[in-house]
Amino acid sequence: MDIYLAKTQGFCAGVASAIDIVELALSTYGSPLYVYHDIVHNTSVVSDMKTRGVIFVEDLEEVPQESRIIFSAHGVPQEIIHKARQRRLKFVDATCPLVTKVHKEAVKFSGQNIDTVLIGHVGHQELIGTSGYVRPDLLHIIEDEDDVDGLNIDPNNTVSYITQTTLSVDETKGIIEKLKKKFPKLIGPPRSDICYATQNRQDAVKEMASFCDIIIICGSPHSSNSNRLRETGEQSGIESHIIDTAVELDCSIFKNKTKIGLSSGASVPRFLVDEIIAKIKAHHPDVLVHEFQNPEKNIVFPVLQFTE
Repeated sequence: MDIYLAKTQGFCAGVASAIDIVELALSTYGSPLYVYHDIVHNTSVVSDMKTRGVIFVEDLEEVPQESRIIFSAHGVPQEIIHKARQRRLKFVDATCPLVTKVHKEAVKFSGQNIDTVLIGHVGHQELIGTSGYVRPDLLHIIEDEDDVDGLNIDPNNTVSYITQTTLSVDETKGIIEKLKKKFPKLIGPPRSDICYATQNRQDAVKEMASFCDIIIICGSPHSSNSNRLRETGEQSGIESHIIDTAVELDCSIFKNKTKIGLSSGASVPRFLVDEIIAKIKAHHPDVLVHEFQNPEKNIVFPVLQFTE
């Protein structure tokens, strides 16, 4: 039996930056430290931070005035930043720079009075945050190709689109093509909003699907990019599973399998992948592990400092 690790493992630069901000704040100021929403969508990361005095909140009213708070990597609406200032909170916005790029596109299109179609998963924190940068009267949220039919916009108008960064590349391609057919004057960002980490991980899963018998994705159930990886493997015709930690892995699924593809979401710490490998080795001592060079190893986003 062989295990093939996807080329991309461990945190992406945006996740690493957000986590570093929390760690810096904890070491500098101690606890309690507040974070608005889960800093990243990974159960193990959030649970560890809770044990060290990080308090995750869904409402700024839960945060005492003049306290320190960090906004998650998924981004927040402008109104949350305004409210934090009103409550005199000392905050750092840990929004991933690639999500911030989408926010700037949203502001630009609204400033030009252009209807904006936002493609994403309703209820996801990134989508909620990005929605706050589009003028409400110009905002149209869709999740799939069928939703394009329900858009009530004059097809003769210029229409723009932006997307959640953690979607499936193939999924958005079909939606955008349908938008182009319905709105001949459709405009979009200069480059795809799908982030490099999402693209790289999906490409790696497709590559593994070409020679593996089964694919395991390490990622939390509420992680959008992790779920897209499982779907990518499944759509490639390979049995694919998503697990949060090694505890959830049922090694009986490897019966009659000889080549296991193992990937992980962009918010998954490497040690969780190593624990999965260790569990497989415990059941199959002769398994060989194949690892490749990570194309993201030199990509780093700067860590912003807290303001007093």
